[in-house]
Amino acid sequence: MKEKFLSWLNMILVADVFLVLLSFAWLAIAVIGHQVGAPLGLDLWFKLWEPVFTPAIGILMAGALFSGIVSWISRKFLSN
Repeated sequence: MKEKFLSWLNMILVADVFLVLLSFAWLAIAVIGHQVGAPLGLDLWFKLWEPVFTPAIGILMAGALFSGIVSWISRKFLSN
């Protein structure tokens, strides 16, 4: 049960990492486009910052900490 849960958690975290990386790439491209004068979605990115990207970063950090703590506890107390 624990292994299946950790497997799902890791799969969700991998998807979340790609979401965060893609959002950063979008931000970088949109900022460059804004400097050049091309509308590449910087305003939309700012509108999505609070409801989408901030929780994605928080979930990524919390999930990584949780996964690390569970792995540490498993190694420390359950490895006989």
